[in-house]
Amino acid sequence: MASILTNASAMSALQTLRNISSNLETTQGRVSTGLRVGTASDNAAYWSIATTMRSDNGALSAVSEAMGLGAAKVDTAYAGLESSIDVMQEIKNKLVTAQESSADKSKIQEEITQLQDQLKSIADSASFSGENWLKAAVSSESTTAGNLATLETVTKQVVGSFTRDSNGNVKVQSIDVDLDSTNVLFDTSGNKMGILDKDALQADVAKVGDSYYAAVDSDVVDDTYSEGANGLWSDGTNFYVKADENKWVAADSTGAVTGAALTTIAAVFADGTSVSEFDISDMDALKTALGDATLTDADAIDLMISHVDAQLEAATSAAADMGSVSMRLDLQEDFVSKLSDSIERGVGRLVDADMNEESTRLSALQTQQQLAIQALSIANSDSQNILSLFR
Repeated sequence: MASILTNASAMSALQTLRNISSNLETTQGRVSTGLRVGTASDNAAYWSIATTMRSDNGALSAVSEAMGLGAAKVDTAYAGLESSIDVMQEIKNKLVTAQESSADKSKIQEEITQLQDQLKSIADSASFSGENWLKAAVSSESTTAGNLATLETVTKQVVGSFTRDSNGNVKVQSIDVDLDSTNVLFDTSGNKMGILDKDALQADVAKVGDSYYAAVDSDVVDDTYSEGANGLWSDGTNFYVKADENKWVAADSTGAVTGAALTTIAAVFADGTSVSEFDISDMDALKTALGDATLTDADAIDLMISHVDAQLEAATSAAADMGSVSMRLDLQEDFVSKLSDSIERGVGRLVDADMNEESTRLSALQTQQQLAIQALSIANSDSQNILSLFR
């Protein structure tokens, strides 16, 4: 039936044109943005996942930047330790030279003093972003003035990663770097328990593990001081009493105990004999500091060589540990970078448009649109054809 009031063909053609125009708009949006899922209305599930993962990826980017800051601090500390090792080796060489009987110890000390000043300069300069990991308070005062200090650990944290578990809980993981008397050059607490400011042991003091022992006359080793009990230790020749056992540490020729308990800093350490401040230009003063004025010059210097060598080994171990942390940070930075790329690719698979497919669809829809317009034009011309019946 032909009607001038209702043109069904035109209405059908118009509806087809509207559908094609809507699809064409969607395709043009994908082509212009490159996204197949650009809004929640496109695909709510994929849009939600992509939005969350993009947020996490942004956090990973921040983590990478923070790790760069942490790595710079570690590298600065490592550089300081490495330079200190070189200087300490030179100081050790100077002490070996001073063992020559004809050596001018005053002149050698002048060189050592310059090297000691260099060590202090290195420690002061090893700072990055206001943090100096080679100078820290790694001990605390004893409850009794002058007593042995209590060792402390200062933990520095470097941002390591950002994680989200299956329950949606997020967490920033960190890499801990412990600073203590084994890797800090100077103890800022004033107790002098750093590698470079720690004094040498008294001439009659030995260290076993983390404990200090003082030599005792063999005459006092009886049933009361039996080896292995009451803090007593023997190296096979001499007997030593543990510092924190509050035992008497010296005896006269008859075996009568006359000394004082080895519980104070002054009884354990030889004041003024740290790597950064010892002085061999006055050997008498050095021997007195070491607690044995009867030492020969050679023996006193041997004790100092042993002390410098022990601290050199400590610095070497600290540098090795710091180097390991640096390596771990490099590996973690590489992992975070790869993880970020992986997340980016995963999000792309969910929401990115296939441009080859979309361009093909766009061309097809443009052709369909032209045909739909032509069909609508033909349908609209039907009403004009009816007029010819009334001529």
